[in-house]
Amino acid sequence: MLRKSTDGWISSLINRRFSSRITNLILEKNWQITPNQMSFISFLVGVLAFPFYLLKVPWIAGILVQVSSVLDGVDGELARARNVSSNWGAFFDTMLDRFVDILAVLGLSLYGYLKDGPSLSLLFWSVLAVSGSLMVSYLHSVGKVFGTHPALVGKLSGFASRDVRLFVVFVFSLFGMYLPALVVISILSYVYTTGKFVELLVLNR
Repeated sequence: MLRKSTDGWISSLINRRFSSRITNLILEKNWQITPNQMSFISFLVGVLAFPFYLLKVPWIAGILVQVSSVLDGVDGELARARNVSSNWGAFFDTMLDRFVDILAVLGLSLYGYLKDGPSLSLLFWSVLAVSGSLMVSYLHSVGKVFGTHPALVGKLSGFASRDVRLFVVFVFSLFGMYLPALVVISILSYVYTTGKFVELLVLNR
C-alpha cells in the first residue's frame, strides 16, 4: 500500500526499504506529522545540501541529497496510509521537489567551478543536466493528458526518474566527481524524455 506503481528503480530497490520503515514508525507511534510537513522536511534537507557544495564538502551534500530523496517517499506513504491524499499536497510536494532538483545540480556544478574553475564542458553539461531533469518532470506532467502516467505506458520506464537522478548525484558526490554526475544525469534524462515522447506519440495516434 505504501509503494507507488510509478516508482523508479532506486525507489523500488533502495529508497522504499527506508522510507516505509520511517512511515511505519510514524504510524505506530501515532506521531502527528502530516504529509505536507514531511514534504517540507524533505525539502529542507535537500536545500541544506547546497551550502556544503559551496564549502567544497561534496560527500556531505551527496548524503543529504539522498536522505532528502528517501524522505520524499514518506509524505506520499503517509498520505496513502491515512487516506488524506489531496491535489494541494501533490502540487506542494511537486513544486518543492523541483527546487531541490535544481539546487542539487546547481550545487554540484558550483562545486566543480570552485574546485577546478570555469570550463565550457562544465557549463554545457550543467545546462543539460538541469534542463533534462526538468524535462523528465514536465513530460510526466503533460503526458497525463493521455489518461495515465507516462511511466506506466510503453517499455521505457524507471531509469531516469527523480530517485535515480538524485541517487546519481549522491554516489558521484561521495567521490567529488561532479562532471561524470552531470553527464550521466544529462544522458539518462534526454534519452528517456526523447524515447518516451516518441512512445507516447506512437501509442496515442
